[in-house]
Amino acid sequence: MFDTLQDRLAATFKNLRGKTRLSDADIDATAREIRIALLEADVNLAVVKEFVTAVKDRARGAELSGALNPGQQIIKIVNDELTTILGGETRSLRFAKRPPTVLMLAGLQGAGKTTLAGKLALWLKNQGHSPLLVAADLQRPNAVNQLQVVGQRAGVHVYAPEPGNGVGDPVAVARASMAEAERLLYDVVIVDTAGRLGVDADLMQQAADIRDAVNPDEVLFVVDAMIGQDAVNTANAFAEGVGFDGVVLTKLDGDARGGAALSIARVTGSPIMFASNGEKLTDFDVFHPDRMASRILGMGDMMTLIEQAEKTFDAEQSAKAAAKIASKGGGEFGLADFLQQMQMVRKMGPLSKIFGMLPGMGEIKDQINNIDERDVDRIEAIIHSMTPKERDNPKIIDGSRRARIAKGAGVEVSEVNGLVTRFFEARKMMSSLASGKGMPGMPGMPGMGAAARKQPAKQLAKKKGGRKVSGNPAKRNAPQPVASAADAASAFGAGPAMDAKAMEAALADFQLPPELRNRLGK
Repeated sequence: MFDTLQDRLAATFKNLRGKTRLSDADIDATAREIRIALLEADVNLAVVKEFVTAVKDRARGAELSGALNPGQQIIKIVNDELTTILGGETRSLRFAKRPPTVLMLAGLQGAGKTTLAGKLALWLKNQGHSPLLVAADLQRPNAVNQLQVVGQRAGVHVYAPEPGNGVGDPVAVARASMAEAERLLYDVVIVDTAGRLGVDADLMQQAADIRDAVNPDEVLFVVDAMIGQDAVNTANAFAEGVGFDGVVLTKLDGDARGGAALSIARVTGSPIMFASNGEKLTDFDVFHPDRMASRILGMGDMMTLIEQAEKTFDAEQSAKAAAKIASKGGGEFGLADFLQQMQMVRKMGPLSKIFGMLPGMGEIKDQINNIDERDVDRIEAIIHSMTPKERDNPKIIDGSRRARIAKGAGVEVSEVNGLVTRFFEARKMMSSLASGKGMPGMPGMPGMGAAARKQPAKQLAKKKGGRKVSGNPAKRNAPQPVASAADAASAFGAGPAMDAKAMEAALADFQLPPELRNRLGK
């Protein structure tokens, strides 16, 4: 959604590289480019003016750090201001002191409230709560049936005493659901109401009547993030007619320009609390303004990636895999271990989404978006066609075995050859990193690896860039292949390839998110 804005801001920041100080002309030119970028992203004009003024004032102020170059200083300021207009701090749900907690969903027609209700219910269920969905949308055809299907998929009970399709009183259903929740000991009630238009006085009054009947702890306004600035106008109309406590953005995975996300919190004064970014019920999470700002600036979202990995990965299995990589040159790490780790990664979501959370990946956005998940399916098929012995020790896979594996997986022998070759290369690289020796062709990381510290000075002197120096002057001066960090991503044909210049540029601007720096004590 924020691709266009991200590209414009990245181009703006590149113009500041190499400068030793920021002049007033530099600040004005940068502010002008940022203003254009935000307006093209369909951000509210008042928000744009406020944002640009704040950036210029801070850039000219005395707060600039001597530890940062001008480009980094501007990025830091823009990151802070983006976080501010997105709401500042993460806003959590307010739960009632005496259950049940009542959450009322409201919004425009087509915003995705019913599906969002199921996502929210599943999220609450995974948090240890017992939610009840209430079908109070009796206006839209088949809205009740849709909620029942969504509730079944989420494993959540749905209270639907009326058939809907214009039959039944939504206010009475909402009121009766409170008694049902108390009787069956549900601790959260999610009331799904009918979609309405800002100019529809009758439906707006119906929403107000439902609010008065259930006295919700939170009224959540569901907004389609793809409708741009108009979302702000409708939010203001709804705030006047019914009022709401927080905003939920849907369809953040769309291709719109993102103006709603960057405008609505600042204009309405209500925080964005949740975001939905896909069609699956699990594509839903708490909205973190600082993390979203980091994504917009192309710095990734390491905290969300870490949290998803913690939910998905089995700590014991990962520890065993890491131990195998670190021991005996990684020889104990086989294709069965790799398949297990790859399947865990796939549980986190599409590979393009995972790579997009890594810092610096904005440089190769097109390659990430073109990742074909079917390539990973073929890799799994090839490995599944191997015997357990072949998976544990790929070195025994000779020509006849490769032909048999290719036939079993329905692929060409060349694909089996490519997988085995890339596996050995990637295993060697991962083993070098795990032992602290660095990647092949690169010196080891300082303070890492006992093996590097134990090498005698004479032995280290005989090496150049991590390799032995030949006695032949021609060979000694010949350029040597150097493995890039991007090879780890593309080692099995599933990740993007990044050239050296792109990697250097990405690493030059890389900064850890504040929360991760605090965790690491940096």
